[in-house]
Amino acid sequence: MLESAADNASILMIDFGLWIGLLVSARLLNPSRALDRMIFGTTAGSLLVIYVFWRWHDTLPRLSMSAESLWPHLFFTLEFIAVVYTLMSIVILFRSIDRSGQADRAEREMRVRGTYPAVDVFICTYDEPLEVIERSILTALELDYPDFTVWVLDDTRRSWLRDYCLEAGARYITRADNKAAKAGNLNNALAVTSASTNAPVILVLDADFAPQRHLLKRTVGLLADPGVAIVQTPQFYYNGDPIQHNLLATQSMVDDQRFFFDVFQPAKDAWGCAFCVGTSFVVRRDRLVEIGGFPSEAISEDINLTYTMLAHGYQTWWLNEKLSCGLSAEGIPEYITQRSRWCLGTIQVALLRDGPLFGRGYSAIQRLHYVHGILNWLCKPFLVLLLIAPMMYWFAGLPAFEADYLAFLRYGAPAILGQTIYMAWISRSRTLPLFMEATHAIVSFAVSATLISAVVKPFGRPFKITDKGGDRSAPKLRWKLALTFGLIAFGSAASIAWAFLSPYAASEISSLDYFNLLWAGISMLIAFIAFVACFELPRGDKFFPVNEAGALALGGDDHAVPCHVAALSTSAVELTWTTAMHPPAEGAQPWLYMERLGWVAVTVAAATGRTTLAHLHPTFEQRRRLVTWLFGSPPDDVAETVRISGAVAGLLRRGFRGR
Repeated sequence: MLESAADNASILMIDFGLWIGLLVSARLLNPSRALDRMIFGTTAGSLLVIYVFWRWHDTLPRLSMSAESLWPHLFFTLEFIAVVYTLMSIVILFRSIDRSGQADRAEREMRVRGTYPAVDVFICTYDEPLEVIERSILTALELDYPDFTVWVLDDTRRSWLRDYCLEAGARYITRADNKAAKAGNLNNALAVTSASTNAPVILVLDADFAPQRHLLKRTVGLLADPGVAIVQTPQFYYNGDPIQHNLLATQSMVDDQRFFFDVFQPAKDAWGCAFCVGTSFVVRRDRLVEIGGFPSEAISEDINLTYTMLAHGYQTWWLNEKLSCGLSAEGIPEYITQRSRWCLGTIQVALLRDGPLFGRGYSAIQRLHYVHGILNWLCKPFLVLLLIAPMMYWFAGLPAFEADYLAFLRYGAPAILGQTIYMAWISRSRTLPLFMEATHAIVSFAVSATLISAVVKPFGRPFKITDKGGDRSAPKLRWKLALTFGLIAFGSAASIAWAFLSPYAASEISSLDYFNLLWAGISMLIAFIAFVACFELPRGDKFFPVNEAGALALGGDDHAVPCHVAALSTSAVELTWTTAMHPPAEGAQPWLYMERLGWVAVTVAAATGRTTLAHLHPTFEQRRRLVTWLFGSPPDDVAETVRISGAVAGLLRRGFRGR
């Protein structure tokens, strides 16, 4: 007993010392320096390699055709895939590049020479409502660039959109069918514009993405390098994704793509393997013509475009600047559909005869980077097994691996500490343990099903868009997903209770039991976070905080009362009064003056104290100015780094108070 206590103390002291050492390293090392990234990455990777060797050597039973053997071997196989993906990620992150300096020089050179290549702006749309697509159209028309034409590529053949484009000043393109989905839409526009403007540069925007005024000046000049075919910029969002929103963590938890856009793509760019992400990129027309247009063989036309360009010797550069902003998926089903489509598209491109695995013209590094992208999706089934493993142990008697808690403290805990602290360091606080696992767990079942179906039928399925916009004012329960994670959370909790209350429970908890009790607790937390996220909160108009002086004309005597414009959306305004006065009654229809819009007709919706909410009734020209005012610059109310206290507080409010 004394020896066991001494072992416990010794291992815990080693883990504690390692934890302190990793934290000190995170403070002393700088993730912007290549040598520091290599040092910290190698340290974290080494701990992971030691863990894998221990798993392989000490925790697997002899392979046989029995559940007791096949289950832990299946678990280890998927775990090994996740480890390989992580190790490849660490190596990729050894490098990074920031092209803002090159963009500065290219922009300056265009300005000095006065040579601005003409640009055709392609806005791809399929069935989005006007309140979504107008943001892209109107902000694109206000781009600060001498020579460009805005083309709206309508793949739904809407006459009202054609009329809107005519009034707004954009040009309209449609086609008779939807063959080849988005790639077909783009290729149709490529052919139409070649007979008209034939601009040498094309900017591609999705219908929900609003560009900043200087996007073209920051990107077009980089295409002067003959080896560069595409300049891609990151995606930012006006709204929290459904998981951030439903957990009340929009301002404290980053979306799952932030790390990819802000950290991974600059690293991939340094290796020459950054790739197009479908919107907010510029591409050279001559390079498109050379490769035969936008590739349409796979549903992920964006990554397919990059790798087709790579096979022809042309790169995609990543300019890591906030130059556009769009709508994230607004509901859990759309969120899952989007990720499943990305997964299937990645697999399809891999299987193409001319793709990065089997085609010619690719370097070994480029092929390995694509394998890394595939492994990202192949990791998702491991999350499923990770969540159900404790229940398999307690209720079926099948351990995922034979290990007591002391052995795990010796080999597993250092690997987890190393990865957790390294990821927080390299990501500059863009990862949040447990919350990030829950985010990936929400899509893990659908992605796993997609991977299985791709084995049988990788091609031939219809392209599914991500629905955006529309009425989301009512709360919704995604009951199938909630039931799944509710059962996992309940089953994990029941596992813990079963360990102590079962009539078959041992009089003394074994080391293996202790290990699986801890595992059940972690599984329960992850499943509970995912469960709470399945209860969707309503969404209303996106209000932007503003700080503008205004005036309200309350009657017909032209007397205007000063007020303060506190917040604005495209359809409503929140006013506060600068002087004590009786607020206008609900239903009143005064006129509101704002310097940027002039006099706007409004209808009072609600008035409480010194705050009044009113609906806006702008003219077409006023709405144009309003949309470009609000959406021309990205907001800063969606988190770009994590705040643990805010995320936990939001979870507790949702989980135990329901709001």
